[in-house]
Amino acid sequence: MNARIVLATRNAGKLREFRALLASSPGLSGVDLEGAVIDAGSAGCAEIPETGLSFEENSLIKARAVAEQTGLPAVADDSGLSVDVLGGAPGIFSARWAGASASDESNLRLLLEQLADIAPEHRGAAFVCVASLVVPDAHGGPAQEFTTTGRLEGRLLLQPQGLGGFGYDPILQPSGETRSTAELSMEEKNAISHRGQAFAALREHVVEALTP
Repeated sequence: MNARIVLATRNAGKLREFRALLASSPGLSGVDLEGAVIDAGSAGCAEIPETGLSFEENSLIKARAVAEQTGLPAVADDSGLSVDVLGGAPGIFSARWAGASASDESNLRLLLEQLADIAPEHRGAAFVCVASLVVPDAHGGPAQEFTTTGRLEGRLLLQPQGLGGFGYDPILQPSGETRSTAELSMEEKNAISHRGQAFAALREHVVEALTP
């Protein structure tokens, strides 16, 4: 099987999570996912501005652009942290909360500073993810598009905990957990995470795209 799919990201953490999720799919048994699932950089895609005003808009913008640039099926997601006392912010600005070229650590530290005087009982938050799959039509017809949503509820810790994951993982403690998201194994995280939920809901369509 030589079919490939592009994950519209240059984030190595997202690529690892997506491949790990697909690895448990019976329809892909024996498939070399490192060769079949590539990132936007490996596919030679240009940077895609996230000009949408919602997670869904940004997700579809990226998936459509990558599918058009490569001619391959493309999966994209837009995700972020929604904090109750901030009215849902950082939201779509999560990756650049501390500035356009901010690091994960800078974003995380700024958010903790902004919430420093917020009591634990008011630190409710959730990771939200919208994932999209765009499959070009081999005969030039309209592409197929699928969109799914995932949400991981929890609360924000006072300080980072754990070395795993990326982004805001070290400060979100999922509901019912004593650990931060960054302290979960990849398997545990994929089983409950916003991205895991959204990607899992797309999995059947991704398997079809990889096994024409």
